Amino acid sequence: MGQEHHEATEGLVRLLTKANHDLTVVQHRLDKEFQQIYPQNANPMKLVSRIKKIQQDLSTLEDQCRQLLTAKQDLIDKARTTLVGNRNLVQRMEASMGISPNTDSDDSAFANFNQIIDEWKVQARSKAGDEIDTDVHDINTLLFSTIVSSN
Repeated sequence: MGQEHHEATEGLVRLLTKANHDLTVVQHRLDKEFQQIYPQNANPMKLVSRIKKIQQDLSTLEDQCRQLLTAKQDLIDKARTTLVGNRNLVQRMEASMGISPNTDSDDSAFANFNQIIDEWKVQARSKAGDEIDTDVHDINTLLFSTIVSSN
């Protein structure tokens, strides 16, 4: 009984080996025929190969873009927290020393900072669509909506 199983397995292996060989021969014949018929850049087999490679590269690039956006957003959040926190601390120190602190409209650096954040929000809203509330202040929500809507 064990020998019958072994013979059956050998027959299957021979069949699969022959099929693999036949497919390789067909692939080489097609490749040769396509090389004669089509110019180098229009060979269908090469185009299919290039398309598969591009699809793999796009998937990798998408993952890398997500990582980059996440890191960028983390940097924006930390910068905003630090800068606004430091500004508030300086204003409190100025007030405790009797110096009148700059208002938001008098502080050009702070106004420029807020303008940059607002421009980014407008850009994110335009990409995410009208479903985002115009009063949203959470940049992470905007970023997430932008990523989701682009897929």
